Amino acid sequence: MKTKIFLLLFVITGYVHAQIFEPVTWETSVKKVSDSEYDLIATAKIEKGWHLYSQSVPEGGPVATSFLFEGNPNYLKKGNTTEEKGHTVNDPIFEMKITYFADRAVFTQRIKLRNTQAFEIKGSVTFMVCDDSRCLPPTREDLTFNIN
Repeated sequence: MKTKIFLLLFVITGYVHAQIFEPVTWETSVKKVSDSEYDLIATAKIEKGWHLYSQSVPEGGPVATSFLFEGNPNYLKKGNTTEEKGHTVNDPIFEMKITYFADRAVFTQRIKLRNTQAFEIKGSVTFMVCDDSRCLPPTREDLTFNIN
């Protein structure tokens, strides 16, 4: 009897620990703007009911989405990473105006090439997501952009 109870608890514990939430997936693409300029595009696909926060979040709020691009002699960044217009609401949990994205979010970083060789740009995104009842800890995801 003790063995059966132990086995049942073991299975239940394993099931609970196996529930890892990953409500956001990232895809990257590159768009040629001119002979020497390209847009690096990071698209977040967000599961229904979850919110990904903007790059601009007031102090004391959730962790803002942020991008980091590794230095590379093949390109120069032009300006900051831009984002589409999100939903701005008075958030009752954080008690402030916050901009977030639902379903999908697109972020764009313009670059200027220093040569015409094909190369890879490595970067990362740090972000936080919440639903109506909980927030997940900040997550860091590696990104790769191929310039051809």
